[in-house]
Amino acid sequence: MQITENHQMARIVRHNDESVREGYIRNGGKEVKLFTSALKAFQCNNRIVMAQRKHLDDFLRGRIIGRLECGHTQLEVSEELGIAQSVISRFWQRFQDDGNVSRCYSTGRPRVTTPNEDRYLAVTAKRNRRSTAPYLSRQLSSATGTTVSRQTVYRRLGHIGLYARRPVRCVPLTATHCRLRLAWSREHALWTSQQWSCVMFSDESKFSLQSDSRRTFIWRASGTRYHQENTIERHRYGGAGWLVWGGIILGSRTDLHVQSVKMIGHIYRDVILEQHVRLFRGAMGAEFLFMDDNARPHRANIVDECLQSEDITRMDWPAYSPDLNPIEHVWDMLGRRIAARQPPPTCLPELRRALLDE
Repeated sequence: MQITENHQMARIVRHNDESVREGYIRNGGKEVKLFTSALKAFQCNNRIVMAQRKHLDDFLRGRIIGRLECGHTQLEVSEELGIAQSVISRFWQRFQDDGNVSRCYSTGRPRVTTPNEDRYLAVTAKRNRRSTAPYLSRQLSSATGTTVSRQTVYRRLGHIGLYARRPVRCVPLTATHCRLRLAWSREHALWTSQQWSCVMFSDESKFSLQSDSRRTFIWRASGTRYHQENTIERHRYGGAGWLVWGGIILGSRTDLHVQSVKMIGHIYRDVILEQHVRLFRGAMGAEFLFMDDNARPHRANIVDECLQSEDITRMDWPAYSPDLNPIEHVWDMLGRRIAARQPPPTCLPELRRALLDE
C-alpha cells in the first residue's frame, strides 16, 4: 500500500501469521502508527483468506447474529471474526426476513434412477458380464421406462464396485488336469533358485498381423480377475502370421527362431534341439533340465530319440498348463511392443523384422 502526502511514503508490514498488525509512515527516521479504515479492511481480508470460500457452521452464524443484536456494527463483527462484511450483511438481512440463518442445502439435479433401478442394473450386469453399457441402458428402459446414458450406467455400476475390464483367457481344464497341475506345483514349490537356474523354459507362440485376442469387456469387481465367471476359455487362434520359438533360462536366453510353417517333429529336432538346446546342454552339464509342453511335435518318437542321444533330461510337464510357463510373459511383452510400434507392421516381412528387432 502506498500513501502519498507531503512526499511521505507509507509502508504496511505483513507478519508471518499472514495478518497485518501495524502500519508505519517513515518521516525523517520517525515512525508513527497509521490506523485507517483502508488498513482495517486490508487486515480483515487477509486474516482468514479462505473464510469466504468455506461454509460457516451454525455456531459461527449464531455468534454473528448475537453480536449484531448486541449493537455491534457489521464492520466490527467482520474484523473480529475475520469474515467478509458482505457475508455478515447477507446473514443479517436473511435473519431479519425469516428469522433463520441456516444454510439452505441445494438438492441439485434430481437423480435419474431409483435404488431399485440401480439394483436392476447390477443384477443384469452380473448375470451377463459381457453385456455392454448401451445394452444395459436399453434393458433398463424396456423394463422400467427410465432412459439413462451410457455414462450413467458406468457410474451406477462403479458405485457398487463393478468396472469394465478385459476377461482373463484360460484353457479348458478337466478334473484330471487340475489334479495333475496341483501335484506338479506341490512337488516344485520348495525348489531353490539354484535348482530353477538349471531349467530352460521353452515354447512357441504365433504372432499375426490381425489381433488374435478378440477381447471383450466384462463387468467385474476389484479382486475378482481370476474368478471363473470372469475368464474366457480358448487356446487356438487363426490367421496368417509367424510362428516363433524361444527359450529362457536364468541369466540367459536363446535366439528367437521365426518360421512361417507349423511346427512338426523334424523341424523341432533339426532346428530347435540341434541348433539351440544342444548348445546349452553342453555348456551347463548334466544338471541341465529342458522344459517343453506336451504338444504333438514335442512328443514325437524322433524327438525322444534325439533327447536320449544328446543326454538331455526333459522336465515332466502337466498337460494344458501354459500359465505355469514363465515364458508366456515374454510373449506378452513381445506382443505389446509389436502393437506399440509406429507405424505398425503391415505385411509379413515387416512383422518378421519387427519380431527380431524387439
